[in-house]
Amino acid sequence: MPILSPADQEYLRQVFVERLRDPITIQLFTQRVTQISIPGYECATCRETNQLLEEVAALSEKIMLEMYDFLQEGAKAREAGVEEIPAIILKGHNKGTLRFIGVPAGYEFATLIEDIIDVSRETTELSPLSRETLAKLAQPVHIKVFVTPT
Repeated sequence: MPILSPADQEYLRQVFVERLRDPITIQLFTQRVTQISIPGYECATCRETNQLLEEVAALSEKIMLEMYDFLQEGAKAREAGVEEIPAIILKGHNKGTLRFIGVPAGYEFATLIEDIIDVSRETTELSPLSRETLAKLAQPVHIKVFVTPT
């Protein structure tokens, strides 16, 4: 059963046609969904995240989804700096790395969609003052934003 309704799929398909410019890659570090459960190695939200991102990627030819098994492809995960799953990394022509840890559900789903668009367009809707302030930073900055469903 799909996570996204047919109406939501059609809406997103149209948004992507109108707003995506360049191709992007979504790297998903996850756990393969199997019938066997190994205590201590269970990912509570990987199944939903896998399905959701497969559905999103299917809505535009400009979105490429790469899925990596966190346990079987540990070297790739370490190389990407992934320590927790599910981990989503958005890649495009822009500099910097944008990542989500956990399932992008609820309000975070809208944020994911906007971030996909921003990465594709190599820009954000930051105000000129914010851009000016950020341009003055002398060293790279690692920003973490934590959200929790309430």
